[in-house]
Amino acid sequence: MNYSQWWLKCDGDWQATELKEGKRHGKSVIAYLQGINDRDEASKLLGCNIGIPREDLPEPDQGSYYWSDLEGMKVMHRDGSEIGTVAYVMETGANDVLVTVGDKERLIPFIADKVILDVDLADGVIKVDWEWE
Repeated sequence: MNYSQWWLKCDGDWQATELKEGKRHGKSVIAYLQGINDRDEASKLLGCNIGIPREDLPEPDQGSYYWSDLEGMKVMHRDGSEIGTVAYVMETGANDVLVTVGDKERLIPFIADKVILDVDLADGVIKVDWEWE
């Protein structure tokens, strides 16, 4: 709610819009957007993704990452073997999970200093201590 300009992705297209006011409501957002004046217009926006340009976002704190920065990074086991590449990150409630693709898909819990040993954004490598079958 700290950003007046939002980008909405509906039906595959991103479109800029202006936030007049809004608030969180559970896991959802209630927002009044410029040019949306009735329920019928608003209902067309249900399920759209909300985006903010990266340059408008603050730098993450030490040890915190934007999920989009992790996507595409190589994941290496502590022994030097390559596990795969981060396809995406998902939220589970307990902790975030890296979904990796390689010889097969693997789910790796994002638990700093236990499972996730190092995230090197410059080199594009995440080192993990994770055993898999």
